Amino acid sequence: MFARQTLRYAQPLKQSFRKYSTEAPKAAGGAAPPPPPPKKSNLTPIYVGVGLAGVGAGLYRYYGSGPIEPKDRPKVFNGEDWVDLKVASIENLSHNTKKLRFEFEDKEAVSGLQVASALLTRFKPEGAEKNVLRPYTPTSDEDTPGYLELVVKAYPNGPMSQHIHSLNVDQRLSFKGPLPKYPWEANKHDHIALIAGGTGITPMYQLARQIFKNPDDRTKVTLVFGNVSEDDILLKKELQDLENTYPQRFRAFYVLDNPPKEWTGGKGFINKELLKTVLPEPKEENIKLFVCGPPGLYKAISGGKVSPKDQGELSGVLQELGYSKEQVFKF
Repeated sequence: MFARQTLRYAQPLKQSFRKYSTEAPKAAGGAAPPPPPPKKSNLTPIYVGVGLAGVGAGLYRYYGSGPIEPKDRPKVFNGEDWVDLKVASIENLSHNTKKLRFEFEDKEAVSGLQVASALLTRFKPEGAEKNVLRPYTPTSDEDTPGYLELVVKAYPNGPMSQHIHSLNVDQRLSFKGPLPKYPWEANKHDHIALIAGGTGITPMYQLARQIFKNPDDRTKVTLVFGNVSEDDILLKKELQDLENTYPQRFRAFYVLDNPPKEWTGGKGFINKELLKTVLPEPKEENIKLFVCGPPGLYKAISGGKVSPKDQGELSGVLQELGYSKEQVFKF
């Protein structure tokens, strides 16, 4: 449970500066890339290679006009039907966390999720009368064709997380969606703050990834992420990559209940003193604060939601610091 305690302020990760070329890479030997194939009026679709666009890799299909855009690809989820996806691979991230890749039947299809949105998962325990339903936010890019990935932490009393951890390669899980959360568009806010605990990081990462993969989006992002131990920090490498790549626009502050001796970040729980120090001021224009985590975090930081469509009243630390209900969104 999250509560307010005295803690040492978290320090941002060590930052390195990297320069990225805006020009297309040249072929070996410095020569320019070869020109595209000539147009033919009756050209059958030809798959000419595998390319990498932003985060998502995809097959290039030519009609004499270029690669398939994500918006033109078929969508797996339509908001109505359940879709059974097969486990393609499993990676153990820690003693209680796995990354599972679920493949699409159509390798050119994309999930169809918008940012920010989630998927509903379903399974029926043996002997049970009712299905277990739980929402999860994929950690893979929405424009990646052929698959989606979930990072899932197994909880002792979590029937769905335990079930997902029991899956083997080639077994299936039912999905439905997307479940819309907070519609994002470039530069919707000047500065956003993400306050997360545990697995509450997944919708935050989805939002941050969308912002930083768009060269036209100049939104600043501050993350405050609380966990029990260092091993519990999900997506740590991905978050470090964002901070090292965009040091002027992305800052991350980590807080641990049980930190190791060499830990230089925050200690204890996310509290009023830390948030007052690192969040944008309530009086700043066009800011938005997002909260996601276990019930204790909501209670201490923002108050809980009444329902998926009712954000409820703002309370807790954010209300005490002077933020308005309109400035806060609870995932």
